[in-house]
Amino acid sequence: MSSCTPPRTDDDGRTDDDGRAVGALRTSRLAREHSPPPGGRRFRIAGADVSASVSVFLIALPLSLGIALATGAPLQAGLVAAAVGGIVVGRLGGAPLQVSGPAAGLTVVTAELIQRYGWRTTCAITALAGLTQLALSFMRVARSALAVSPAIVHGMLAGIGVTIALAQLHIVLGGTPQSSAVDNVLGLPGQLVNPHTAALSVSTVTIVVLLVWPRIPGRFGDAARKLPTALAAVAAATILAGTLGLAVPRVDLPSWHSHALPGLPEGPVLGLIAAVLTITLVASVESLLSAVAVDKLVAARKQPSVQIPRARLDRELAGQGVGNVVSGALGGLPITGVAVRSVANVSSGAVSRNSSILHGCWVMLAALLLVPVLDLIPLPALAALVMAVGIQMVNITHVRRITRHREVLVYAATVTGVVLVGVLQGVGIGIVMAIAVALHRLARTRITREERDGVEHVRVRGQLTFLAVPRLSKALHQIPGHARVVVELDGSFMDHAAYETLQDWQMSQLAHGGQVEVTGRSGTRIAEPASGAHTCCRPWTPWRNHHCDEHPAGRRQTTEHQLASGLSSFQRNTAPHVREELSRLAREGQRPSQLFLTCADSRLVTSMITASGPGDLFTVRNVGNLVPPPGEESGDDSVAAAIEYAVDVLRVRSITVCGHSGCGAMQALLSSPFADAPSDSRGPQPPQTPPTPPTPLGRWLRHGVPSLERMRSKEHAWARLSGRLPADAVEQLCLTNVVQQLEHLKAHESVARRLAEGSLELNGMYFHVGEAQAYLLTQKREVDGVFHQVSPLRAEWEGARQEGARQEEEHEARPEEARA
Repeated sequence: MSSCTPPRTDDDGRTDDDGRAVGALRTSRLAREHSPPPGGRRFRIAGADVSASVSVFLIALPLSLGIALATGAPLQAGLVAAAVGGIVVGRLGGAPLQVSGPAAGLTVVTAELIQRYGWRTTCAITALAGLTQLALSFMRVARSALAVSPAIVHGMLAGIGVTIALAQLHIVLGGTPQSSAVDNVLGLPGQLVNPHTAALSVSTVTIVVLLVWPRIPGRFGDAARKLPTALAAVAAATILAGTLGLAVPRVDLPSWHSHALPGLPEGPVLGLIAAVLTITLVASVESLLSAVAVDKLVAARKQPSVQIPRARLDRELAGQGVGNVVSGALGGLPITGVAVRSVANVSSGAVSRNSSILHGCWVMLAALLLVPVLDLIPLPALAALVMAVGIQMVNITHVRRITRHREVLVYAATVTGVVLVGVLQGVGIGIVMAIAVALHRLARTRITREERDGVEHVRVRGQLTFLAVPRLSKALHQIPGHARVVVELDGSFMDHAAYETLQDWQMSQLAHGGQVEVTGRSGTRIAEPASGAHTCCRPWTPWRNHHCDEHPAGRRQTTEHQLASGLSSFQRNTAPHVREELSRLAREGQRPSQLFLTCADSRLVTSMITASGPGDLFTVRNVGNLVPPPGEESGDDSVAAAIEYAVDVLRVRSITVCGHSGCGAMQALLSSPFADAPSDSRGPQPPQTPPTPPTPLGRWLRHGVPSLERMRSKEHAWARLSGRLPADAVEQLCLTNVVQQLEHLKAHESVARRLAEGSLELNGMYFHVGEAQAYLLTQKREVDGVFHQVSPLRAEWEGARQEGARQEEEHEARPEEARA
């Protein structure tokens, strides 16, 4: 069924990354919502956006000040970046609910740049990084950034978090951080011996509130959690310091008149280029990953039920670039998408980008009007807040996931490199380690050989490349030529050299009378030898009962493992697709639309020739697709019971009797004693009862005698196959048998009653096995009597073709050629 889901658009009505056009209905609705009224332009803001913006603002205010403090930049720079991230990036970005601003991920990089080049040059570097992001967005490479290994990304963030935590720990203890993580670790023992009591007290209160506030039980806890944890912690520390009069350094926002703006970059060109690339890399990757995470949060959110456009990553990268250009030009910190604020925005029920824009406006107003209040905040409280954020960047869930995927070395190398030598160098080390691990996995192949119960088992673990060919060849040629061998390939890749080695050995082993089975990890057979003289049709082999006549051992192997292989293939390939439908049928019960009565011949696959699935057909199969007339003493009521159950209980709407070419039952009927009975071709004959056959098959074929008599009778015209007479007597009897069994069906009481009501129809069908062609039974009256013409099934879309109409007028139908 084709999907009618409207395409997603951004708030400005543009198409998404895939280039799908905006639906006319949605476009007109957007035009109505955003068109200005006659008296002027109208700007609507949802109440949910207002409340969400306040929540994000209360989180962003202390964090922006803390990050500015951690980088060594002017404190106003954090507020400038928060305001620009909210207003500029919020309006231009491609992720409507993502909130941007100064982030902990850029703290280490920015602090290093300030120490090396000074604040004014750092602002210029930020602006140049924004221009680089704009260039990358025009090249549409945003999604390429997501190709970086998660172990490298999480290792980079964890290394930054460790560096932040080590630096801020010195401020928490009342000291001053050093220029590198190594120096901070070396200076930590001396700081622990001589802590600053007042600063430690304020920091301790901040950390305790951060830990306890989300876990307050009861109604009071529900009410308290309406105030963000970060703001509650900073407020508690501020109240404590003010009440006790603790002598701790506090926020000191200088006049905006003396705010430093960027200057011309000064320093070595290569160093400046590396700085720009570092800011671009970290800011872009963190923003894009945060945008993807926000998309997942929005998709999982149940309330409010508002359709939010998915993130357009190239547009988001462009918005981040513009934001960094503006922030750098105004003397602000570098900007990136901030996961903490974005999660708060989504959780607070934001429904559009207006919440991010409003949050930026609140930050700007606070920076202008709340300076006296902000000056009361103790710096150790902000340091403790940023230290907690740094610790949280070392995510235990990510570590467990990386461990599960065996990428701990990549993660550890990246973390170590970021902490010891820097972010850009650490990421480079991580990439080198990831490549080394991939090459090791590709080259490392373990080949073992053992004998169990007289069968040689060769197991290959890992990727099978040319590097492992010598060891594979050595293990295979140590096996005796007459042995039975199972080769298990436990890997996902095999190159040409390894394939040829394995195939050549397999052909040689079979030629010497051995048996070879190549399986996958689950034990399922996955390969067969191929040559010019002998080719197995592997895709259809399991159900075509294909036999390898040139290799008797291959035939025994196929029949022995066919059932287990088929079950394994079903569980692996088919069960996942039909499980939901079968589960529904198990709950609701079967409601088939048709009773399908056909022969037990193995060449008839009912679901294949009728394109049906689970729950469609109620199938009855027997030798010769026979329907014993009611009341006949046959000792077998199974067919009559199935008919009664399908018609009266399941209330099927149709019954189909399907015969087929080359039916063994019809051949047996023609060669049985019944065929020697006199026919009515020369007038009425005295009834003769043939002797009762001694075998169950012979007794069952008695129900086919009426079909044999009908074929011999002159009262019934012969059935034709698409206008031609049947090829031989067997084919004529197969066609006649379908017609006769339909007559037997009408004699059953339940069928006759439903036919009289008009709620049941009978269909005849014939399947020519050699032509792979299905035919439906139709009737046509002529002067000389009634004969039955059989016409081929047509595809639904060809039913209205003029050619088909012409063929019906001529009472001639031609079968289509079977299509692959």
